[in-house]
Amino acid sequence: MILSRREALAATALAPLAIAGCAPRPHSGLDFWAMGAEAENMPALLSALPRTGLPSVRVQPLPWSAAHEKLLTSFAGSSLPDLGQVGNSWIAELTAIGAIEPVPAGLEAMVAGQFPGVVDTNRIDGRLMALPWYVDTRLQFYRRDLFERAGFAALPDRWDEWKASLHAVQQRSGGQGFAILLPINEYEHLTQMALSSGATFLNRDGTRGAFRSPEFRRALAFYKSLFDEKLAPIAGAAQISNVWNEFARGYFAVYPSGPWTIGDMKTRLPPALQHSWATAPFPGPDGPGHSTPGGSSLVVYKPARSPAAAWQLIRQLVAPASQQRLQQLTGDLPPTRAVWASTGLLADPITNAFARQLDRTTPLPKVPEWERIATEMQTVAELAVRGRMTVDEAAAEMDQRADRLLEKRRWMLSRTRVS
Repeated sequence: MILSRREALAATALAPLAIAGCAPRPHSGLDFWAMGAEAENMPALLSALPRTGLPSVRVQPLPWSAAHEKLLTSFAGSSLPDLGQVGNSWIAELTAIGAIEPVPAGLEAMVAGQFPGVVDTNRIDGRLMALPWYVDTRLQFYRRDLFERAGFAALPDRWDEWKASLHAVQQRSGGQGFAILLPINEYEHLTQMALSSGATFLNRDGTRGAFRSPEFRRALAFYKSLFDEKLAPIAGAAQISNVWNEFARGYFAVYPSGPWTIGDMKTRLPPALQHSWATAPFPGPDGPGHSTPGGSSLVVYKPARSPAAAWQLIRQLVAPASQQRLQQLTGDLPPTRAVWASTGLLADPITNAFARQLDRTTPLPKVPEWERIATEMQTVAELAVRGRMTVDEAAAEMDQRADRLLEKRRWMLSRTRVS
């Protein structure tokens, strides 16, 4: 698996780097790669840490849009840093290619009191491969005022009642617009409904699709019904000219998104609507629904020049005091529940809903091919939404596409079993 990944990326590794300044340079301390707001705030985070026993740290910022490819390219070229930030959905892939070290046994206690779904995402084949740095998940941002006018003081947590509330809001609007925005090019929405229905997407060993399961077909049918009943527009994200303007004028009343949207709601909605929106966990078929555990974790790469020093730095960065500092600097949600109380996040109704949703998250399949499978799943789901396939036909097609993408995995596992 490691050799095949290196071979596959060899040509890319030789191409000119797309990110200026990322070429490794001699440095006696630790090289740390980080992304986004976290990279911008690393100097402030590092300055607050006790420096005893720690070498110097050189931080290389990467844009999120290029970070995943940059990590794979650097692995192929043997130029990874000592440690860094990764998206939680990348951990399975980085483990499969042999790019990261498992968390030392002495540090595993640091995940005590953290959201179980996030910790589970970081365990691959029983080994903890990364320590959570911050967490996120998706839930519902909604126009509380519109639902109250339609007779709903809160969003229902069962699919049937929740859909009835969407119809009620749409009827109150006189049929102008829709009830919910589910961009047809985003697989996260169908994924969330499938998790709530109990779907696993793949079979137990991750070698074949399981989209024809009753749980997934139930979720796909419900997802499709939201478009069939004109509750959601058949449109991609790029076709909505300005999400905030449309949300403000009531073109849709529910907008599933993550914690990064809190700041946008506070700055982009007019002052008159600041008390008219709220957040709520997702519904499920028979009660509260599930979502996906997201966020970022910290890893040590192979071969780090000083793994012990790298893990010591990570230990300090994920300690509760550092989680609180990161939250204050960036607004990131901490992985440890106790920090939510000390920062006031549990007392805030907007963020409290995220804590309740994070308590109900389910890890996605831990195979390197998952994101490609999810993209294919959504491509086929769009065909079903547009009436070109039935639910059963779409589920069968998803299984066929997943099986093709997993062909190499089946071959690798068969060789392992033989040996």
